[in-house]
Amino acid sequence: MKKAIGIIPVRFASSRFPGKPLADLHGKPMIQWVYEQAQKSKTLEQVIVAADDERIYEAVCGFGGCVLMTSPDHTCGTSRVAEVAEGLSVEIIINIQGDEPLIEPAMIDQVVHEMQADPDVYMTTLKKRITNKDDVHNPHVVKVVTDRNGFALYFSRAGIPYEAGNRTNVPPDHLWYKHIGLYGYLREFLLKIDKLPYSSLESVESLEQLRILENGCKIKVMETEYDTIGVDTPEDLVKVAKEAVSR
Repeated sequence: MKKAIGIIPVRFASSRFPGKPLADLHGKPMIQWVYEQAQKSKTLEQVIVAADDERIYEAVCGFGGCVLMTSPDHTCGTSRVAEVAEGLSVEIIINIQGDEPLIEPAMIDQVVHEMQADPDVYMTTLKKRITNKDDVHNPHVVKVVTDRNGFALYFSRAGIPYEAGNRTNVPPDHLWYKHIGLYGYLREFLLKIDKLPYSSLESVESLEQLRILENGCKIKVMETEYDTIGVDTPEDLVKVAKEAVSR
């Protein structure tokens, strides 16, 4: 059975929320919430924080977490994860978003199980059915459409697929899906991602996963029953704090 390690890439700088990983959430830094949720996974051998700042490094050490310093020059989380993965011998790497403190451990396990079960899958992620139609046209909610085998056709901040009026050929169970930014990779494929030619679609949409598709690679997408709340602003942290109390 292929073994998996979870890596949480975090950076201190943020235009909308500087110092976000260390923001207080009910007496603990937000990164600690993410780390502790990831540790509840039944499939991960280890969880590692990939930090870009000594303040994050010290905070993770302070709560007993495993953390490694990475280059401050990385332009995306995937590159930060790849730097850590280069020094590991494990077969599967799970990229866990550092700004989703209430992530369900079962989501991580679902990704790992898919990577372990299908030898032809080298990258996978999750989607969640959109029930609030306003989210379809919200650019902060990334949408994904897949083929009949569950592989991604496209990711977009736009409302895809576009509903062309009251067309009779649109099935009654036509659904829109939100992309959940949790990724699983075979380690060898992850290390190749940075070497792929930069994508014009990636630049336009500001979605790094489009580099994978534009270079002809496949991403398996599985549906999850769980949702996540990403923290991009201080206002988002207030919402997460309220949700954490209700759980």
